[in-house]
Amino acid sequence: MLKNEKGQAVAPKTVTMTKKDFEDQGNTRVYWLGGGGAMINDHGTVIMIDPLLEGFDMPLLIDMPIDVKDVPHVDAILVSHVDNDHYSRPTCRDLKDVCKEYHTSYYVASLMKEECGLDGIGHDIGDHIQINDIDVELTPADHAWQNQVAKYNYRIWEDREYCGFYVKTPTKKIWYVGDSKLMDCQLHMDPPDVMFFDFADNPVHIGLENAYKLANTYPNTKLVLIHWGSVDAPEASAFNGNPQDILDNVVNPERVVILAPGEEYVVD
Repeated sequence: MLKNEKGQAVAPKTVTMTKKDFEDQGNTRVYWLGGGGAMINDHGTVIMIDPLLEGFDMPLLIDMPIDVKDVPHVDAILVSHVDNDHYSRPTCRDLKDVCKEYHTSYYVASLMKEECGLDGIGHDIGDHIQINDIDVELTPADHAWQNQVAKYNYRIWEDREYCGFYVKTPTKKIWYVGDSKLMDCQLHMDPPDVMFFDFADNPVHIGLENAYKLANTYPNTKLVLIHWGSVDAPEASAFNGNPQDILDNVVNPERVVILAPGEEYVVD
């Protein structure tokens, strides 16, 4: 695994996305957008999850896979929670002319309206969203770290404001687990074909030992690794997972998918 001089595992060189990546190619494809961002293209229905394509406030180790002005269309953007490495105000705002719908928690939807003038649609955990012939369920997440930090004590941060997304196409099941400590309910899901897998060894993320536990609960699920190798912050464990740890500690390690930002993976 490539490491930089600061000891950070670094993502492979970015693959520039083109209009073709948004077209119907007769299959289901998933993409890592860098950081916590992901994209699904199921037979031409395009869903972006937590896209961060511009305007981040920390230095990056990667180039963005596509400029917002080059995105031709998005059927829906899903936002898992308020943190700015997941809810990118600039990205969401600047995609409004090509994005049909925004879906998130009620709280983040209120921020979308207030901060970006976007008509985000709010949901509760367990709600289902229909995007063409795709069903999306909001799954629980445990990530309300702001309640532990004094400067964020201007409100109570509720668990329902943080989520994952379980995406069911007519033929595939794809789970974006989201930033979360491990929850018991996450060990009893309908086994997905693919997980977008945050494995950060951090107290308010899953932690490595629990990452292995979650991965090995679904031994045949492909693990598309995200939330690593993108941010130039060697002291921040939330951004510094090393895929080698996953390769060395999960059953069936051949199912681990290490993508470059912008690189496609065809779900077979």
